[in-house]
Amino acid sequence: QVQLVESGGGSVQAGGSLRLSCTASGLAFSTYHMAWIRQAPGKEREFVTAITWPGTNKFYADSVKGRFTISRDNAKNTVYLQMNSLNPEDTAVYYCAAKRLLTGPWVRPDYWGQGTQVTVSS
Repeated sequence: QVQLVESGGGSVQAGGSLRLSCTASGLAFSTYHMAWIRQAPGKEREFVTAITWPGTNKFYADSVKGRFTISRDNAKNTVYLQMNSLNPEDTAVYYCAAKRLLTGPWVRPDYWGQGTQVTVSS
């Protein structure tokens, strides 16, 4: 059974930082591309960032470029999201996602985590 378990969410003030982690089990982690997807209240899920399975290519939404950094440790089956200079518009539930192929939208992965709440106050 595949599980993606996120951690590290919480509440911070604008300008602060958080680091999210997502640990995978039940799948060959090092062969999956990984992504972070978020969903704000009343909005659809939106792509935030992704990293290819070897970690050589990274993709970012324009809204987070220069502030967020994705990384992974295949030995620990874990993907990370370092979030700096947070603002209230970053408030959302952040989901970890695993995708076997690069084709198709990131918001339709093969597997989802349960999500972790990030709340940024002004």
